[in-house]
Amino acid sequence: MEIVVRAAVVWLFLWVITRAVGRATLGELSTFQLILFVTMGDMVQQGVTQQDYSVTGALLAVSTFAVITVAVSYANQRWRPLLPITHGVPIIVVRNGQPDLKALNGERMSVNDLFAAAREQGIRRIADVELAVLEANGKVSFFTESDDGSSGAPDPPEAG
Repeated sequence: MEIVVRAAVVWLFLWVITRAVGRATLGELSTFQLILFVTMGDMVQQGVTQQDYSVTGALLAVSTFAVITVAVSYANQRWRPLLPITHGVPIIVVRNGQPDLKALNGERMSVNDLFAAAREQGIRRIADVELAVLEANGKVSFFTESDDGSSGAPDPPEAG
């Protein structure tokens, strides 16, 4: 039972650490984040199992992580107010062509990272962006004005 409690505590600790490190998807991890995440597993293994090298100890630790992860997913579906806590909320980082430096700093995202994300979407100038949103998964969604002056969003369906 001690391994289960240790695994639960470590799961919570790792969740807090990954939330604190920032919003990056696996393909966008910095070198430091990658090293941190790869080595975290090995660093916490001894703390979870207390040098218990048995298969039972390993299965208990992994099973505890899996059960907590599934429980959090279930809780997110059942109680929507948990989503901002467990997954975060989208943050507006550009409004009317102007980067929101306070929001970028709060998310530890540099202006250069924002410009790179815009270029990946084929956007040449941030001034062309009506709205950019840093999504909870770490991706940036850009909304620009189209050439005819309308927003890039689809037209709402007509009533009637």
